[in-house]
Amino acid sequence: MRAMRQLRAFQGLLTRGCSTLVALSTLTAAACTPTSPPEVPPAPDPPPDTAVSAPAPGPATAEAPLNAVPRLPFNEIAQELDLPLFWVSDSASPGKVEPSQVVGLWTRGAPPQWVEGGRFTQRFRDAYTAIARVHEKGLDRAGLPDAERRRREAVEQELAQGRPSLVRTDLRQASAEDQALVRQVLTAAATIERIYLKQRGAAGLAADLAGVDPASRTLFFRNQGPWCAQPRTEQNPDCSALPSRPPRIAGMYPASLQQGGKFCEALEKRPDQATLLSPFTVVTEAPGGGNKLQAVPYTEAYREEMTAVSGALKAAAAAIQSPSEAALKAYLLAAAQAFLDNRWELADEAWSRMNAENSRWYLRIGPDETYADPCSRKAGFHVSFARINQASLEWQRKLDPRKAEMEEALAKLAGAPYKARKVSFHLPDFIDIVINAGDSRSPSGATVGQSLPNWGKVANEGRGRTVAMTNLFEDEDSLDATRATVESLICRDAVRFLTVQPGMQTMSTVLHEAAHNLGPSHEYRANGKTDDESFGGPLAATLEELKAQTSALYFASWLKDRSVIDQTTAERALAGDVLWAFGQISQGMTTSDGKAKPYPQLAAIQAGRLLEKGVLTWRAEEAAANGKDKGCFTMDMAKFPGAVEQLAREVLGIKARGDKAAALKLKEAYVDRDGPWKTLRAVIQERALRSPKGTLVYSVELP
Repeated sequence: MRAMRQLRAFQGLLTRGCSTLVALSTLTAAACTPTSPPEVPPAPDPPPDTAVSAPAPGPATAEAPLNAVPRLPFNEIAQELDLPLFWVSDSASPGKVEPSQVVGLWTRGAPPQWVEGGRFTQRFRDAYTAIARVHEKGLDRAGLPDAERRRREAVEQELAQGRPSLVRTDLRQASAEDQALVRQVLTAAATIERIYLKQRGAAGLAADLAGVDPASRTLFFRNQGPWCAQPRTEQNPDCSALPSRPPRIAGMYPASLQQGGKFCEALEKRPDQATLLSPFTVVTEAPGGGNKLQAVPYTEAYREEMTAVSGALKAAAAAIQSPSEAALKAYLLAAAQAFLDNRWELADEAWSRMNAENSRWYLRIGPDETYADPCSRKAGFHVSFARINQASLEWQRKLDPRKAEMEEALAKLAGAPYKARKVSFHLPDFIDIVINAGDSRSPSGATVGQSLPNWGKVANEGRGRTVAMTNLFEDEDSLDATRATVESLICRDAVRFLTVQPGMQTMSTVLHEAAHNLGPSHEYRANGKTDDESFGGPLAATLEELKAQTSALYFASWLKDRSVIDQTTAERALAGDVLWAFGQISQGMTTSDGKAKPYPQLAAIQAGRLLEKGVLTWRAEEAAANGKDKGCFTMDMAKFPGAVEQLAREVLGIKARGDKAAALKLKEAYVDRDGPWKTLRAVIQERALRSPKGTLVYSVELP
């Protein structure tokens, strides 16, 4: 929802916060040099799909030599075989896997012991032999019926579009207090996964995983349900983790209500729509049948799981004895209570008092974003758990004195009836992710920035908290993939604006997240209506993200004009955001069930307008920077500020007035209409999807 900018980038699909920013490069996590796999507490009473096992090597086959499979294919095949195993680097003995280079992954319980005493276990050697066999011969589909063969091929195509990107946290030398805290948060995260499966309507399908092939089990876990999500396969009717190919039915509304289509619009027209579409409830059929519906609080709908999460958070709070972590302890206790009484606003108060100076940790646990809801109203449960990166303080010192001035700038662009207001939000803290779970764990890409909460007093008064995730998709595999995509789309004379390196999107993420707290935002009322009420949930989500991202573009030049950043930094940020837009466009405009994708749609509007105004130019006959592809984009930096200011004035004005007709006209011009721009979007998609997108996998190493 508005809490993140989803910057789904080329290879890594990053997501930016308050709004989810699915970002440009592929930003993968930093590595350490551990020697043993992590131990992750399993969820209590796991559902049937949670069993993790390493396959035996098969009938009496000799062990493969440990140099039989290169590192990248090794990690891809481990996914296909449902092995929570990752080969981190290939620097010690090129081509040969070493015990110090292997970690176990957090999935549905503690991974097998791959390394013990500095040596590979037999479990690892069996797994390696199975991987080597697949590398040599492929997956065995002999004797399968045609329908099952097509399904498995589609599943493998779905998995192949995601490249595992490691987020690795080594806590083996951490204090006992920190280790106890992390264990309890991981336990809570496993239970959040179960709640989120229920919200997605997938929990009841988990029992059907018994007996399916390993690749299908991986897909079910990665996608949090049986449905495919990658651009080349999400529309394929054969692509499903289950042979029954179940349709997508959201778990937050009665199945019967969803049969006819357009049920969200029908709910929005009901006199009780405010109650039924309230964010922290599940819609169920009321006793008596007929057209009677009721809103059931999350604490009732998910009572067993909510109670379990509350217990884990209380245990985490009890583990904290350090006075320096008093703010975190207060939030843990407040969140634990919210899981029992559904009063999330009280947890928000405690959460808003945490910052980079009073805790070494970042934790957000509860229901927040609405992107997974077909009506874009119900908040999805998630966990984002991270360590504070102190580099954020530099950006805070730069921008904090200018928050009021930035609000005035957007208010002027928005025009009447919006008026500048007092803003007091926290500028982004930089965080290094330990684990994402539930709604924060995406099939590909990730949230790279987030501004929360979305509702309530803390949100209305601008006291929310904003973060930028700084350790995602920054591995060389991801950066190399991004460079290849850049060079396939950009002309040689424009490549100078793009330096593909770790942190290349950080400034834009900061500005995007700050902008969610400025100007007419989610809780602003035009003609007495919030944006959801004025535009409807999906269009409101797209507009809020478009406002934040366009404002980020605007502020790049605005800060340069005030000598806060130099011209080179501004130009690289603007060029990087064009590439972010291309990455979003590559994901397609709608989901397989026809729901609008906010980030791809906002990106299509933005890039389409920049093309129209001459900021971007398509040179159809010129070779791209890679010397191979014909046709490429170049950029005119001098035209950027004027074109962006014009678009910002238009978008902010639409939100300020609650002008749905103007919003639909903008969408129709750049998203829906056939023509040259739609044709160019297909070119962008084809080139951007050549390399698999980054799919985050997590290793948390504890003694």
